[in-house]
Amino acid sequence: MEGNTNKERGGVEWRINMGDGTSRVLEAESRFGLQRFVSKVGGFFQRAWRLGVNEPKKLIHCVKVGLALSLVSLFYYMRPLYDGVGGNAMWAVMTVVVVFEYTVGATLCKCVNRATGTFLAGALGVGVHWVASQSGERFEPIILQLSVFLLATAATFSRFIPSIKARFDYGAMIFILTFSLISVSGYRVEKLFEMAHHRLSTIAIGTSICIITTIVFCPVWAGTELHNLIRNNMDKLSDSLDGCVADYFSTNSETSDKTWQGYKCALNSKATEESLANFARWEPAHDKFNFGHPWLEYVKVGASLRSCAYCIEALNGSMNSEAKVPDGLKQHFGNFCVRLSNASSGVMREVAVVMSSMKKPTRIDFMAEEMRNAVEELENALKSLSKQPILAAEGVTLVEVAPLVTVSSLLIEIAARTEKLAGAVNGVAEKAEFEVETAEEAKKGQSLKGGD
Repeated sequence: MEGNTNKERGGVEWRINMGDGTSRVLEAESRFGLQRFVSKVGGFFQRAWRLGVNEPKKLIHCVKVGLALSLVSLFYYMRPLYDGVGGNAMWAVMTVVVVFEYTVGATLCKCVNRATGTFLAGALGVGVHWVASQSGERFEPIILQLSVFLLATAATFSRFIPSIKARFDYGAMIFILTFSLISVSGYRVEKLFEMAHHRLSTIAIGTSICIITTIVFCPVWAGTELHNLIRNNMDKLSDSLDGCVADYFSTNSETSDKTWQGYKCALNSKATEESLANFARWEPAHDKFNFGHPWLEYVKVGASLRSCAYCIEALNGSMNSEAKVPDGLKQHFGNFCVRLSNASSGVMREVAVVMSSMKKPTRIDFMAEEMRNAVEELENALKSLSKQPILAAEGVTLVEVAPLVTVSSLLIEIAARTEKLAGAVNGVAEKAEFEVETAEEAKKGQSLKGGD
């Protein structure tokens, strides 16, 4: 395809060289379609590049998967290794493909489930085959089919049990698959032993390569990811609360919309938190976390965060009400609301520091007491609302007062839920046995906050 200048039309015309030596002008619609295709392809590669730059961990994970598959493929290209596992080396490749996950915990979970499910199903399958072979040709198919029905039904039912579904759902599925394949294979018992040996060997090879690769090369720990997710959500929640209140009560607020919309991250993170907490329980000790760290307590902290986030979402809706509150009344209550907002967000930031440093704070009780005092002051202001002279002077109606009362009530509720959040974080600190913050560390923390 080539472009030629058309002097009469003053533009460029695209021609396609045909097989017979002639050329044909490319129609405008075809040219535009080609341009759109090229534009879409270019846009795809740009988005892929940005994803790799912004989240390098995901790019590293892709490299790790390629490395694991390259290592396991050696069993095909090296004759001594191939002779050791026979033609079943394909099962090692399949194992790597299906069990290698983004985090260490997820990979360990699938590896253990796959190995355990295959071993149990293989042992039961060989046992049932032996019993069936000893029962004669008449009863052999009956015993095999009955065993498949009973065990498949029981294993499937176990997947509905929450405790099993959370940790062993994949293992139950592998058990059903392996047992069914063995039961209908038609092999003799001696042949089944040989097949089970090769199958378990290749699965052990595949899972071992996955575990070594995911732990040794740039590991991504589910526990660390969960810890950082909870801590970041706390910071975003406190920024959202301050941003909402400042935007409502201040006429020259410079808070960006992106900042005070951060509470939505906490609303949408429930599934991620539960998944990471489940996988983190499989991980060995790493970073600052010991084996047996109370990861399920993080789920409770996340639930408390979402409880606060729902209130902030309602607060945001109330502040966007079309009903206008008189400036004088708004300014009067603004002092109480802003103080309570600052106290609540201060507690949120303090518990975020607790999660980050993994040390019990010495000043959280004092900050919580300040928050309770701010709540009491706002409640007293609400009780005396009907006695305010400004209401009579300006002739304020109930419709004009309602949005301000709603905002104040929501701020009081947010303070109560923030106190529950502090209690949930304290539960993590107690079960994880956080160290007590020293006086020097507390003083340093206060100086850093003052600098901010």
